[in-house]
Amino acid sequence: MSRIAKTPIELPSGVEINVQGGEVKVKGPNGNLAMRLHSNVSLEKADDSFMVKPASDSDTPMAGTFRSLVNNMVIGVSSGFEKKLTLVGVGYRAAVQGSKLTLALGFSHPVEYTAPEGITIEAPSQTEIVVKGCDKQKVGQVASEIRAFRPPEPYKGKGVRYSDERVVRKEAKKA
Repeated sequence: MSRIAKTPIELPSGVEINVQGGEVKVKGPNGNLAMRLHSNVSLEKADDSFMVKPASDSDTPMAGTFRSLVNNMVIGVSSGFEKKLTLVGVGYRAAVQGSKLTLALGFSHPVEYTAPEGITIEAPSQTEIVVKGCDKQKVGQVASEIRAFRPPEPYKGKGVRYSDERVVRKEAKKA
């Protein structure tokens, strides 16, 4: 069996899991999330935690995947997820007004991005962007879409990058 699927899903205080008809609903202080379980996987309560059980031995990879997905839902509704982005380049700025992010990225026009429901975008400084939410997949997708407006280029390193991203710089042409 998958080693990931063997570990139980611990519930922090204030988080509830409801399983009905193949659908998992997780409720916590940061919001509510729902997901449909695969037909070859079941979620069972064991004491104060939950275990993901495969229908057969050939379904263990699916059990590991769904254990990770349900665990991410539990973490999301209890503490949430965040991705940090950094703007590198002269004149590159970010500003947030409500749910709208306005970026100056060296184009002739400002780039505007509206955050989807359940995602909050903050700009602690003009060169930093923080994407927060309870759905890990959605937070990563929004951060990726913002980065795609101007990915870091390899010669000067200018662009939008993740805060922990290391850009490998190329050597410039020699005269």
